[in-house]
Amino acid sequence: MARSLLVIALAVLAAAASTTATAATAPARCTASEYHQLDFWVDDWDTFDTESPGGPSVARAHVDRIAQGCGLHELYEQDDGLIGDSILSYDAVRRQWQQTWLTNGGSLMVITGNVQDGKLVLEGEVHRGNGEVMLQRISWQPQGDGVREWALMSKDQGKTWSPAFDVLFRRHKAPAP
Repeated sequence: MARSLLVIALAVLAAAASTTATAATAPARCTASEYHQLDFWVDDWDTFDTESPGGPSVARAHVDRIAQGCGLHELYEQDDGLIGDSILSYDAVRRQWQQTWLTNGGSLMVITGNVQDGKLVLEGEVHRGNGEVMLQRISWQPQGDGVREWALMSKDQGKTWSPAFDVLFRRHKAPAP
């Protein structure tokens, strides 16, 4: 009986090891060009207001590929303590990009859209930690050796729009020793 249990246990462990090895070596499924439309944004960035691009950095952002290239993760840490995390992914069924953004202030944003005229444009609702709901339209575009991200917001369901922010991401430079 003990020998039978040992044989069964070894068979289960072998099957689990085989499944893990298969999962680790499985080819990435997100090889279509759409999944690479935001490759320009993958890097370690310092973030500057476009009104003062030579001024001090206002935030640090890390943008990394995740899930074997099927999505992007952004960790955004602003100098005033705001922290935001987002997942950007291309949905091949809906043929559009989606970003889900969450901050340490309790804000949540889910926006969707596509690349238009060389820039990614996403739009949707922002639910702020204070209960306020608004629409936001955000665009990303390569600019020089960096990336420009700007947003418009609407507090009246899209009847009128006003600027929300406009920043420039430049590759992070380590401080001189």
